[in-house]
Amino acid sequence: MNQSDSTPALTAPVAVPVATPAQPVPSSDRVPALAWLIAAVFVGVELAVSDRYGFQQDELYFIEAGRHLAFGYVDQPPLAPLLTRITGLLSVSPTAIRIVPALAGGAIVVAAARFAALFGAGRLGRVLAALATACAPVLLGATHIANTTPLELLAWAAVLLCVATALLRHRPRWWLGAGAAAGAGLETNNLTVLLLAGLAVGILVSRYRSVLRTRWPWLGAGLAVVIWAPNVIWQATHGWPQLAMASALHQENSTAADYAGGLPAQVLYAGLLVAPLLIAGFVHLWRTPELRYIAVTATLISGYVLAWVPGKAYYAEGMLPALLAAGAVAAERWTARVRWPRTLRGIVLAAPVVGMAILLPYTLPVLPVTDLHSQLANSTLGDTVGWPQLTRAVAAQDAELVRAGQPPTSIFTGYYGEAAALDVLGSAYHLPPVLSGHNAYWMWGPRPASDRAVLVVDALGQLKPYFASCRLLTTYHAPYDVQNDWTDLQIGVCTGPVAGWHTLWPHLKYYG
Repeated sequence: MNQSDSTPALTAPVAVPVATPAQPVPSSDRVPALAWLIAAVFVGVELAVSDRYGFQQDELYFIEAGRHLAFGYVDQPPLAPLLTRITGLLSVSPTAIRIVPALAGGAIVVAAARFAALFGAGRLGRVLAALATACAPVLLGATHIANTTPLELLAWAAVLLCVATALLRHRPRWWLGAGAAAGAGLETNNLTVLLLAGLAVGILVSRYRSVLRTRWPWLGAGLAVVIWAPNVIWQATHGWPQLAMASALHQENSTAADYAGGLPAQVLYAGLLVAPLLIAGFVHLWRTPELRYIAVTATLISGYVLAWVPGKAYYAEGMLPALLAAGAVAAERWTARVRWPRTLRGIVLAAPVVGMAILLPYTLPVLPVTDLHSQLANSTLGDTVGWPQLTRAVAAQDAELVRAGQPPTSIFTGYYGEAAALDVLGSAYHLPPVLSGHNAYWMWGPRPASDRAVLVVDALGQLKPYFASCRLLTTYHAPYDVQNDWTDLQIGVCTGPVAGWHTLWPHLKYYG
């Protein structure tokens, strides 16, 4: 895509570029009604399919974490579990807890249109930014699941939007909004530190560095620190488990295949036919002096993710609305210079929708669950299938042992998802206490549970060294032949512990 060397007519602290005759300065930064409609449709679609398939393991885990409210957890700050508990008051159902993620996605779509306005786009560019963002597979998939990601993506968009308004429109009080959004982001996911570090460097090396000599950025930073303080104190008083988690994630997501696929994944998460728009936006940000600080920020974040956790390429996707908005500015100017502008504008607007339609079965639960089979292997969407069936399988083995006169006194699982499924979905079966050594479950401890006879789910190898006898009872297979991460799980029983739970507990910790 050819890029214009002209820059948008932005109000900046240092210089105000002159608008080109072909691209007049927009009269306002208003978000067009069509962009709002796109956001509303996005929210409507997310909610319409929210009750299909079922919970994802993180959602079950967060429901249980919400029952253990604290200022922090091993693997995340407290905001997402708190919101899950609040929305769970409506009902413990996928639809209830997915209301907030859907609304967050709609807000991000509107933010993309607002970015485009700040960057100098007209109506077409603003609508294109909203449409491309709404059709991005990473956003569609992320805001379908009630974990930290939707809130983190919204916090990143809000921080970037407030900073852009403060700098490009010379409205310093927006730094306070950036601080509040940053604080909320830090209470959602510690990755927000990465955004703030990248922004600080980007501003420091840009034409806006003089703003750091004013009080407003520092007031915003102070507000963020105050909001974040409860989680920092919790981490400090619990041995900084988030650092151990970061190390574990690095080990699990830094294979040769992860490094090879990291950068393509970052680009393709925007969508098959939207990737050129993303690349054009990145180039446009670098070529526009007033916006270069965002390009620096995006480059640093992308580089860090590719170097440290390339297997988690979506960690960099919080920059997506700003990048697509910049690409929309470039596309709008390009289409104005071609021979058939209306035809090309139609193609540019249709591309995100076509790309989204191709990938929709892999991002949202639109297919009948019986038709999934193996195409969702090891995907987030595939992981929403089978939790009630696993719970019933474990309950059946519990009942069988009770009938045999060997009632289990506790259940131990290998991963938090299995433990949370049994806790959230197993109440009707009157199961014994559910334990796990994984992440926050380990920190919650063994509780007053007996270790005399333990029903074991996906953890026979972990418990064998500490029990006199461990035997396999059955193997659970996910329904509908879905090959997800939670199929072919061994269910067994262990008896004759060499020591009590409290003695064994330090040996059972697993972060990852």
